[in-house]
Amino acid sequence: MFFRQLLKDETACASYLFGCKSQAKFAVVDPHSGLVDDYVAIAEAQRIPIVAVFETHVQADHVSGLPRLVERTGATAYLPEGAGVDFDHVALGDGDVVELGNTEVTAVSTPGHATAHHAYLVTDHVRGDEPWMALTGDALFVGDAGRPDLHAHGELTAEQMARALYRSLHEKLLTLPDDLLLYPAHYSGSVCGRALSANPASTIGFERRHNSALRFASEDEFVDALLKDLPPAPEHHAEIVAANRSGCIHGRA
Repeated sequence: MFFRQLLKDETACASYLFGCKSQAKFAVVDPHSGLVDDYVAIAEAQRIPIVAVFETHVQADHVSGLPRLVERTGATAYLPEGAGVDFDHVALGDGDVVELGNTEVTAVSTPGHATAHHAYLVTDHVRGDEPWMALTGDALFVGDAGRPDLHAHGELTAEQMARALYRSLHEKLLTLPDDLLLYPAHYSGSVCGRALSANPASTIGFERRHNSALRFASEDEFVDALLKDLPPAPEHHAEIVAANRSGCIHGRA
């Protein structure tokens, strides 16, 4: 399996290009609008087409590169069901699988940062039949968990979102094997968390032992800590979300 992590330091965003070279199928997860040329150039250098573009959720801090990447490559867009976007895509439910040759992507519903949020388990069947890595989006970071307020609206309060995130962490992600690699959508410098590490990779086991957001003895303690001293929302938050829901190709990065 080919795998590359691409970082955008201006917004502290991590995105991922990977897939099966033998059957010529690449995918990108959480593409940034400022890196579309990079994804295309890497894929072209490998002579492998990008056939799938995944979002873990509708981003609130930067404009997604999904529309431009789909336009450039003809790839299929995949988002969590209920994402509420206005463009053509395949809606994935919890447990749905997308095959990319010998590489397999399994959607795991992990709401809390956003109501429609997935982590993606990636399996390379050339190496084995167990997942090799988890792309955790904004649910679980290296050193922290996602903030619960950016997508809270209407009847869904930030507290309800925080409780949903607690269950996603403890009932889904922390049930995964300790040696599973963990790759998040952000690292230190992002406004989507407060204690993010500058190292944009970890394992489930290391985070289980050392992540500051996972040290609490109860759900109530977790929720209280997550809601305390929340930083301001990202600049242009509302228009970024609107652009990403519409599939707008032009907008702020």
